[in-house]
Amino acid sequence: MPQRDLYLAAYDVSEPRRLSAALKLTRAYATGGQKSVHELFLTPAERASLVEDMSVLLDLDTDRFLLLKLDPRSRVHTLGKAVAPADPDFFYVG
Repeated sequence: MPQRDLYLAAYDVSEPRRLSAALKLTRAYATGGQKSVHELFLTPAERASLVEDMSVLLDLDTDRFLLLKLDPRSRVHTLGKAVAPADPDFFYVG
């Protein structure tokens, strides 16, 4: 199985139709998150595909997209009833 890295994906989209499409695209890869920030475990190929699809979807003059790779050596902190992100046994992308 390919190695997956943990990323945070965040976006700010100005138009409702593109916002809905960005949410749908990001949630296809997400394992958790809330509103416009999501946790994603991605292979290098999935990362490239997500960035390419998002670049086609967004208006580069008004919208923003951030994909931040988290350091695997860092300790995860959660608050309240939050569950720490974990790489599941399998992923369904689509």
